[in-house]
Amino acid sequence: MTEVTELDPAAPEKLESRVRAILDEARRQGADAAEVSVSEDVGLSLTVRLGETETVEFNRDRGFGITVYFGQRKGSASTSDASADGIVDTVAAACSIAKFTEEDPCNGLADADLMAREVPDLDLCHPWALSVDGARDIALACESVARTVDSRIVNSEGATVNTHQGCRVYGNSHGFVGSFRSTRHSVSCSVIAQDAAGMQRDYWYTVAREPSALEDAEAVGREAARRTVARLGSRRVPTGRYPVVFAPPMAMGLIGHLLGALSGGSLYRKASFLTDSLGRRVMPAGYSVVERPHIPRALASAAFDADGVATSDKAIVDDGVVASYLLGSYSARRLKMRSTANAGGTHNVLLEGVSRAPEELLRTMGRGLVVTELMGQGVNLLTGDYSRGVAGFWVEGGEIVHPVDETTIASNLRDMFAGIAASGSDVDLRGGIRTGSVLIDAMTLAAA
Repeated sequence: MTEVTELDPAAPEKLESRVRAILDEARRQGADAAEVSVSEDVGLSLTVRLGETETVEFNRDRGFGITVYFGQRKGSASTSDASADGIVDTVAAACSIAKFTEEDPCNGLADADLMAREVPDLDLCHPWALSVDGARDIALACESVARTVDSRIVNSEGATVNTHQGCRVYGNSHGFVGSFRSTRHSVSCSVIAQDAAGMQRDYWYTVAREPSALEDAEAVGREAARRTVARLGSRRVPTGRYPVVFAPPMAMGLIGHLLGALSGGSLYRKASFLTDSLGRRVMPAGYSVVERPHIPRALASAAFDADGVATSDKAIVDDGVVASYLLGSYSARRLKMRSTANAGGTHNVLLEGVSRAPEELLRTMGRGLVVTELMGQGVNLLTGDYSRGVAGFWVEGGEIVHPVDETTIASNLRDMFAGIAASGSDVDLRGGIRTGSVLIDAMTLAAA
């Protein structure tokens, strides 16, 4: 069958030219300044379930986001219409909105001296010439292994193969226009197991910029099955305060809450438990949270942020102390600070510190809970209060003894970060936050 239509190799140059034309049009319509962001994406997603193809989805999308400024009045409009008339109309719509909005002294482009002067090649684009038949074969192989590796696997939620190519362009009236192409590919599988005590489900996935960096489909299926079967026979835990290990995918979310509390939007709204925390200790000495935007082929690498500001390495938490907030140009002005090149988010955040093998973390914990799944939205960034449903494994004498479900954990994020007792060497590279397991010294556990 037909392969995925690849993104035009000349897309960056064509879209950059279009961005310059839009900026000229904004100037022609009277705007004092303007900025334009463009995205173009193509991709294929195929899912099989119980040995049959369930869905095949192709996508091709392109969108223009246009923002204009009249003094410090701002208007924004978007379109997928790349025609000359469509662009003129969209710019006119943005200008009309701006003329009827209130002035905001913090509005405007990022400072010109912060623009990215060079855009390094971060090796983010590795297309996968994958046909529908090829994607189906990979998904079938993944699911087949998952369904047959253990007789207790009784059903499947399917295996999915995704391949995606994209191009991003940003330009503004400072004369900055930057672009990059990227790819993202993944294979995932989810299955259901059953025994006399009931049913459990779990999953596994692999994701990378390069197809060759993906785990084998069969390995993904085996891991999905292993994780699912391991959850059979789950029990509740005794109520009390115990050490808790967040497995790497869960630890990513934990560090994500820290980043959210240090983001400009939360800080200038006074909606963060870390307001006015710059220079204050939030983690034990020896632990740092750093941003590394230029790691080749990493999933969150970027040479510039959503305002065109050049990215660079920095410490967010340095030896346990808050060293930087996460600011775009608008939130920086609200806080009377300078942008930290974090408009649109962070770019490859790493937890650094003395790491231990996962087995050593369990021995250090002695008796407690390993969290492998979190449920619910019980996180309040204003107060730091934290309460989530969990599943995982109970540990006695430094060894896993049985799976756990129908349990809640509770604490406060301030206490949790201050109570980091150890981190693991099992670093998960499948996202924009890279961390191993994290051991918290004590949290309250109770039956759900």
